[in-house]
Amino acid sequence: MPQMIGAMKLWTWKKENLPSVWHAVRTAIAATLSVLLARLAGMPEAYWAVIATLVVMQSPLSSTVPLAVQRIVASAVGASLGIIESTCFGANLVAFAVTIFVLGLISIAFRLERVGYSYAGMTLVIIVLIPRPEAPWIAAAHRFAEVSLGILVALAVVAVWREEQRLFANSAGE
Repeated sequence: MPQMIGAMKLWTWKKENLPSVWHAVRTAIAATLSVLLARLAGMPEAYWAVIATLVVMQSPLSSTVPLAVQRIVASAVGASLGIIESTCFGANLVAFAVTIFVLGLISIAFRLERVGYSYAGMTLVIIVLIPRPEAPWIAAAHRFAEVSLGILVALAVVAVWREEQRLFANSAGE
């Protein structure tokens, strides 16, 4: 039995996509910088900036910038539709389903990939399904600002500190 378990592969992976110690350090620095900047800017839910940073930091280097731009556009689209749906229909599941569908059509028109569509959908869900005391446009503006800050922090860290670069000159340990 132990031989059978050892021979089983529960998931597949590519070596180039596995995190390294330096990737973990870089991601931790980016996440910390993101939450610090969001708090300094007085953003009410700074954790959204950190979540966005973590998502972008996990993208392959070759697609980081295009995916980041797509996520910012998607966040704007999701926030905009979230404002419209919340303002016009409130807590209406039929309107929610129609809005998610319309979001898909807009994603097709804007040539957003599925990553963008899902990001737009997540933004819409956060605005529409989480009850808040403030007006929908305020929640949408906060989400867009927080997520955009997180994406921009990740891009800055990736631009300044490439994956293959080391923080210290002696990198024989990895």
